[in-house]
Amino acid sequence: MMAPKTLIAAALVLVTASCDTAQEAVTKGTRDTAKTVVNQVVETRFPGVNAAPITDCIIDNASVSEILTIAKASVVGIQQDTVDTVVGISQRPETAACIAKNSLKLLG
Repeated sequence: MMAPKTLIAAALVLVTASCDTAQEAVTKGTRDTAKTVVNQVVETRFPGVNAAPITDCIIDNASVSEILTIAKASVVGIQQDTVDTVVGISQRPETAACIAKNSLKLLG
């Protein structure tokens, strides 16, 4: 028979693992929703540009809070604060470097 402390530890591991899986699913869903919004912003500001690589860079360099704010726009509509958030993230050095790198990949 398992000792009570071992049983509790095992239960905590299972609960934590299932929470991590649920959190990953929520995070992926939220990121995917935010990507849709960012794509719309990029396509509106830069018509004819392949938005996907730019969107990936913006999402990858956004904080969790920013991703949640951007994803919210899929429900309430894209507002100026959404655009400002996306543009602000795109102007960060890490994001700009990522966009430049991805753009070079597209060229050749």
